[in-house]
Amino acid sequence: MTGRAVDRDRVVQALAREAQEVIETSCAVIFLKGDEARKVKKPVDFGFLDFTTVEKRRDALNRELHLNRRTAADIYRRVEEVDGEPVLVMRRFDHTQVLAEQAQAEGWGPESDLMGALGQEVARFHAQAERCQDRFHVNNSEYVIESNQKHIESFAASLGTEAVAAYHRRLHEVFVVKADQVRARFDSGHIRRCHGDLHMGNILIEHQAPVLFDCIEFNERLMQIDVLYDIGFLLMDLGVRGYGAAAGRVLNAYLETMLRQEGEAGLYDGLGLLPLFMSIRAGVRCHVSAHAGEMAQAKTYLEAAHRFLEPPAPQLMCIGGLSGSGKSWYARQMLAEGRPAATVILRSDEIRKRLWGTPSLERLPPEAYGDEQSARVYEHMLVQAGILLAAGQSVILDATFRDEGYVRRAKALAESRQVAFRALWLAVPTEVRLSRVAARQKDVSDATPEVAARQTEPVRDAQLWQRVEFLF
Repeated sequence: MTGRAVDRDRVVQALAREAQEVIETSCAVIFLKGDEARKVKKPVDFGFLDFTTVEKRRDALNRELHLNRRTAADIYRRVEEVDGEPVLVMRRFDHTQVLAEQAQAEGWGPESDLMGALGQEVARFHAQAERCQDRFHVNNSEYVIESNQKHIESFAASLGTEAVAAYHRRLHEVFVVKADQVRARFDSGHIRRCHGDLHMGNILIEHQAPVLFDCIEFNERLMQIDVLYDIGFLLMDLGVRGYGAAAGRVLNAYLETMLRQEGEAGLYDGLGLLPLFMSIRAGVRCHVSAHAGEMAQAKTYLEAAHRFLEPPAPQLMCIGGLSGSGKSWYARQMLAEGRPAATVILRSDEIRKRLWGTPSLERLPPEAYGDEQSARVYEHMLVQAGILLAAGQSVILDATFRDEGYVRRAKALAESRQVAFRALWLAVPTEVRLSRVAARQKDVSDATPEVAARQTEPVRDAQLWQRVEFLF
């Protein structure tokens, strides 16, 4: 053992004596004391990371500080030296408020508004993330696929030789089809210095808001990645845990925010890569779980990795109703159906405000609701629906649909794409609608109780619509 290694051991022992709690991971030791946490890297080499020298550990901790301050500046404070060994100093936080920890509590479920805020936060981070300029990173997806295959196959005897072989055969088949699109995402600017490890264990909830922390700092090939591959980790994690509707809520909030941040180019048509990306992410968790000796969990991830490669056929649904009938609420209930993150909701209220360049919660002038402007909204919504269906996404159109002609056009679009179609009309008593509209807070809809009171249900074609009645 070298003198430097002995010095590190002495530092670790000293920090441990002073600590109130010590947390050990595969590549670091964290010492908790008072309101601070101190992190020391282990001198390990796993191939994809190398912390075997003090210089490498110092560089890694400085990168960890710099990169995590993008999303968690209040947590990551500084790097200091203790007898020559670099130590990362962080603000100590309540670890029970990490999403993965919360999910262990009996009866816990993801709260819809929080999942919406999480999707928005990831979108804002991605919009500001540095775009990759080095073409070396064009093939990073293949790098991860090859790494996954090597690690997963080392556990084939425990995971099931045929199950492992079947997954890798199918993954290869899908990737061959998608490879050009994956690589083209570099030129479209969607490969960026992302978080890289965006799962529920690295998302803290403080003051009812999500904080992204503990990003990857040790391997550029695992950081310089597609933004959809980055958020795909979170969508996969939620889905495998049984929170498919929450994954859909995160994705829809993410998409709406990214549309406002960057526009539509390459966003919706790129979603055809999500099943592949989510499968690769599940493959990562498969071998990580296997290395940790959690073989039952590893098998669950392997099954999910294979399942993500067989997405259900897309569908198109129209949800119509007068103001206050619960269209947006009902649409979100539909997110639990099918593959996690397989459905995109197109909200006419949000589209109208985006087309006007107006924030979601800012009221539009009356002229924004004229017949010509409404036609513009519906036309745009149908175009977007076509792009999404082509990408393999199911689509829900959330609008009043007072003009039934647009529903007929949506049905024609579904028939042209050979996908299933449904049109649901939500019928709710007037007094219930008015009370809902009056109680709205921070809502994208501009409808007031006065506007809602003037609305009357138009005659609906019973052959086109399925009527859904609510009494409350």
